[in-house]
Amino acid sequence: MKLNDLKKDYDKMQSKYGDKNLDSIYSGGCEDNPDICFVFMNQTGKNIASEKMWHGRKSPWLGSKKIWTLFYKTNLLSEDIYKKIEEKKRKDWDYEFCDKVYEDITKHHIFITNLGKCTQTDARPLSDDVLKKYLNLLFKEIDIIKPKIIITFGNQVSSIILNKKIMVSLNRKISHEIKINKNIYRVYPVYYPVGNGIFNMDKAILDINWIINKEIKNNIYL
Repeated sequence: MKLNDLKKDYDKMQSKYGDKNLDSIYSGGCEDNPDICFVFMNQTGKNIASEKMWHGRKSPWLGSKKIWTLFYKTNLLSEDIYKKIEEKKRKDWDYEFCDKVYEDITKHHIFITNLGKCTQTDARPLSDDVLKKYLNLLFKEIDIIKPKIIITFGNQVSSIILNKKIMVSLNRKISHEIKINKNIYRVYPVYYPVGNGIFNMDKAILDINWIINKEIKNNIYL
């Protein structure tokens, strides 16, 4: 099975749980044993790739600015790309630039995805029941790429993936385990760094840098 094989299921679920005028947003980055798989909640119509007329990649955070600060300050995005992101308005993100951003993400051996692939017009939180319907597909995604570690953002996403109540404030720098088929993956819950969680951006950066230093510093570019 390949990641592309999952898209038809995500697209069916978009019409059920997302906005019918928007497309699903899938994933992007290193697909072959990445050092880190980052799992967010879901995307909104602010992602330029969610538009029906968009025929480029359908990856997270395209057309956004704030989230890329997290990747830059954790040395997971090059300075050149980050500066270009800061200069661009949403309408300036074309297919070529979006590919360049994710080529850079791939070079840094990370993979970015969402638990829920249903795109909404706004940032209203999805219910646990909806997000849980995506869990099996996320586990298939993880089983395909086989990341070294997983970082989950926020209490809700972390709790659903780990199948137990998680409060990030009580789990900083603490790893948990999930088993997918025969593989065991370490999962680190981290504060959600954008939207209502923007004030936790610095904490998220601090914890991710700590995780990188502990888990993969001697194996990659850092």
